Amino acid sequence: MKHINAKKVNMTQVWTAEGKVVPVTVLRTVGQITDLEPGQVIKISGKSKGRGWAGAVKRHGFHGAPASHGHDHPRAVGSIGNRFPQHTRPGMRMAGRMGGKNATVKNSVVVSIDQENHLLVVKGGVPGHPEADVKIVATGEVKPAFEIVKYVKEAPKAEAGTPAPTPTENVGEEKSAKEAKQ
Repeated sequence: MKHINAKKVNMTQVWTAEGKVVPVTVLRTVGQITDLEPGQVIKISGKSKGRGWAGAVKRHGFHGAPASHGHDHPRAVGSIGNRFPQHTRPGMRMAGRMGGKNATVKNSVVVSIDQENHLLVVKGGVPGHPEADVKIVATGEVKPAFEIVKYVKEAPKAEAGTPAPTPTENVGEEKSAKEAKQ
């Protein structure tokens, strides 16, 4: 399967024509983006953010001990095994390094493509820190794309006798794959 190498730039948000806020991630691709189109479903793989040393409560979601009746270590792991076989079983969930592992986000949708600047805008999150390397693979599925609208913070003042401008400005019009084929 073909893939595209990219770097995560940062996260931002865009607005649809209905006024709905959509969180997006901007990716800078290494080469030209020829295989993708707005509305296409993709998988994004990369290395997740490293969280450093973490206890069992944060790393594995343990609930901890009760806060009363003589428990003085509320975030401790507790028992880690039986008396026999007198060693800790492999895979025992304990404190340790968290994050920094390979992660894949599935069912992300391409929102828009900027061929000149090699930018790809994807709906949702992407694994890794900003400037992290990621790999993009198209799944072949296509979802209907939506129109992106950019809001202007202050509308320009209208002169006497002219209608006031609208507070929105179209940035680009994205068409669904069905409309593009027709």
